[in-house]
Amino acid sequence: MLLADADGKLPSNLPVLESANSHENRVVDGNVERMQREERADELVVHGKVDWKGRKALKHKHGGMKVSLLVLAAFGMENLATLSLAVNFVSYFTGIMHYELADAANMVTNYMGVNYMLSIVVAVLADTWIGRYKSVVISGIVESLGLALLTIQARVGSLTPPICDLYNVRDAHCEKLSGKQEAFLFIGLYLLAFGSAGLKASLPSHGADQFDERDPKEAMQMSSFFNGLFLALCVGGAVSLTFNVYIQDNNGWIWGFGISTVAIVLGTIIFASGLPLYRIHAAHSTNGILEIIQVYVAAIRNRNLPLPANPIQLYEIQQDKEAAVEIEYQPHRDIFRFLDKAAIKSRSDEQPENQETPNPWKLCRVTQVENAKIILSMLPIFCCSIIMTLCLAQLQTFSIQQGSTMNTRIAKHFNIPPASIPIIPVAFLIVFVPFYDRICVPFLRKFTGIPTGITHLQRIGVGLILSSISMAVAAIIEVKRKGVARDNNMLNALPVLQPLPISIFWISFQYFVFGIADMFTYVGLLEFFYSEAPKSLKSTATCFLWCAMALGYFLSSIMVKIVNSATKNITASGGWLQGNNINRNHLNLFYLLLSILSLINFFVYLFVSKRYKYRPQHPAVTGGNSEE
Repeated sequence: MLLADADGKLPSNLPVLESANSHENRVVDGNVERMQREERADELVVHGKVDWKGRKALKHKHGGMKVSLLVLAAFGMENLATLSLAVNFVSYFTGIMHYELADAANMVTNYMGVNYMLSIVVAVLADTWIGRYKSVVISGIVESLGLALLTIQARVGSLTPPICDLYNVRDAHCEKLSGKQEAFLFIGLYLLAFGSAGLKASLPSHGADQFDERDPKEAMQMSSFFNGLFLALCVGGAVSLTFNVYIQDNNGWIWGFGISTVAIVLGTIIFASGLPLYRIHAAHSTNGILEIIQVYVAAIRNRNLPLPANPIQLYEIQQDKEAAVEIEYQPHRDIFRFLDKAAIKSRSDEQPENQETPNPWKLCRVTQVENAKIILSMLPIFCCSIIMTLCLAQLQTFSIQQGSTMNTRIAKHFNIPPASIPIIPVAFLIVFVPFYDRICVPFLRKFTGIPTGITHLQRIGVGLILSSISMAVAAIIEVKRKGVARDNNMLNALPVLQPLPISIFWISFQYFVFGIADMFTYVGLLEFFYSEAPKSLKSTATCFLWCAMALGYFLSSIMVKIVNSATKNITASGGWLQGNNINRNHLNLFYLLLSILSLINFFVYLFVSKRYKYRPQHPAVTGGNSEE
């Protein structure tokens, strides 16, 4: 009634007002609907990933568990092709190429070391230049080429030295490789090493790229992927240590290298066939490692500048601008504050409006500094994983020697080669890994609320303590083995003629425990390094595992020499591990020493892992910030 005029009539402009309000409501409703559609579309987009044509990757179309199976197949094929070579290369170099045993062993060691170390180089290239998908394909082609060259050399008589009886003729002069023959061998060998390094560097990180860490469901699938990666490693290794080794020993190296070549070619084709379905991480033009170095240089240059009381005063580019160029953003954390000096903006760093980019060697973004902190935080975890590889090296050397003195018969007419004993724990792991992933992880998830069941650091810790237990078990088994030799007066018996009356299956216990330890630590480290690493260093960070393994092998050689040198005057044999008669040395004490070192390493790991702080908003660690 207040709207009526003196005559009781409504104003003539009221319909116009109602129409205007109705139009505004429709506009608002339209904007809300559009925003809802954009939010739904945004949920379907995988941020930071593209498809093979450079378009934004979509969750329902790209990536996921099914596509990652292609990555697992390629990884299994790679291990199938190369593991038998690592085990049997010494026989090839001595028996076919006529190298001395020491030279052959050094060639294998150098090959393995280069293989692991090159993975870092390829990972940097994958992260900053060619991308992970292209890195895998190129590495597969290079590895296939290397194996093809080795196959050709084994086939063509002019590329190998003349056949020589190395054993029956005492004074036989065996011609060694030289000139073009040796060059051909080393070209093929190190093409193989380079290609294998590239696959190790890029396959795990590319497979993990198929999952979105921010999605709880896909975070659980990523954990299953890393378990599957270890399972693929076991399956490929089992075939390699049985079928491939048999072919190499009984059908010749032409067939042996040929089968490995076919396996790599097939694995590369399987991987490449998934191109339209992959979520592809676009390589960054900036070098992540160079950015880390810039932080340290800038922090040193700004060492005399006072730290601001409020971290918001540290230098960072605007987030809206950052979103436009799709680069990473990390919030500030109060750890390693000395690195924050790299982000202090002094008066001399003030830039005119037309020059927005400061000198990166004097002023770094907060995100850049935080990435440097993440890598620095990882180093203690990395160092604690080296001791475990040192233990693994003993299982691949001294445990094989143990087995060579024992009764290898497992059937009436079949003896198992000592080098094939790892097949027993590998076969167990092929069953146990799916059990752990499908039964144990969901059970633990109900109590912890963590998608992976337990945190990455907890998983690594379980593996480290189990490695200490495995060395203790190895020491006990060695005491029993030597006791059998002593009781039967066989301390000086030749293993080939008189094996000890104790089954070789006794040493499978130490392999069994260490195999479980390897599953926990190996997968945990891969998942930890990938999840925690900066976006621009995912492949590089996963290679920390391979570097730790390389350092563990090198440390093993040094450790043996140190032990022999320290004990040469207190043992009749001239050292715990001196001489070729394993029945007379003190391998049990060496295993016990490694068990104690592993236990000390575990307690050091507990200390550093308790102090480790996960990246902010990390989906897999909602249960806490540390291992506990």
